[in-house]
Amino acid sequence: QVEVVESGGGSVQAGGSLRLSCVASGRTFRTYAMSWFRQAPGKEREFVAVINWSGGSTYYEGSVKGRFTISRDTAKNTVYLQMDSLKPEDTAVYYCNATDVGGKNYWGKGTQVTVSS
Repeated sequence: QVEVVESGGGSVQAGGSLRLSCVASGRTFRTYAMSWFRQAPGKEREFVAVINWSGGSTYYEGSVKGRFTISRDTAKNTVYLQMDSLKPEDTAVYYCNATDVGGKNYWGKGTQVTVSS
């Protein structure tokens, strides 16, 4: 089946930066899109950003626009999330989601991002 693995989380002070990476692997996996979600303690999981695999178009949740940048490396089946100007409100477990061409979703186990003030 498909394995999705995130990395790059950590602790930073407000205003700092982090870059998250996520690799999706599978013998027959064909990527339609990859996205990032996050979940803060006591809150619902929320969408952060998505990138289409074919054309590279992107879409962001409003609060991260201008601060976060999602990108991809199709050869490595890897998605990145460059997070700049981090705020305490960004503190959450960040989850990577990989969607195949058939519409099936695969999730990583998450990576913790902690932003202190």
